[in-house]
Amino acid sequence: MQVAPLSPDDVEAALALWDAVGLTRPWNDARSDLLRAMRGPDSTVLGGYGPAGALIATAMVGHDGHRGWVYYVAVTPERRGEGHARQIMRACEEWVRDQQIPKLQLMVRTDNHDVVGFYEALGYETSEVTVLGRRFVD
Repeated sequence: MQVAPLSPDDVEAALALWDAVGLTRPWNDARSDLLRAMRGPDSTVLGGYGPAGALIATAMVGHDGHRGWVYYVAVTPERRGEGHARQIMRACEEWVRDQQIPKLQLMVRTDNHDVVGFYEALGYETSEVTVLGRRFVD
């Protein structure tokens, strides 16, 4: 798999992947998230491309100047177990290091138990924090 910034031609494929693997929620506008990250100076969306150029993985990565953040890590279900998630997470780590940001964080929904073990195997640890949020209506 080759990892590169997501091509604008692959926006629809990325959105379909996120929906297929259950990353989207009705209260989050995934399209706006994706487009904002693609055009932001402190963020990008990485695509993992198979030998034929098909999109098989994604990860949105960015930083706030202090911490890097990763969202929308996804691998097509038929390609899971081949190391693609590990590879795209390494690419996210490299992107954050290249920005000279000292820490990378991510959030996992509490009902997504299976993925916690994956991140722990990569060396990520549970942080003893409570995430608070406030939604603004556009």
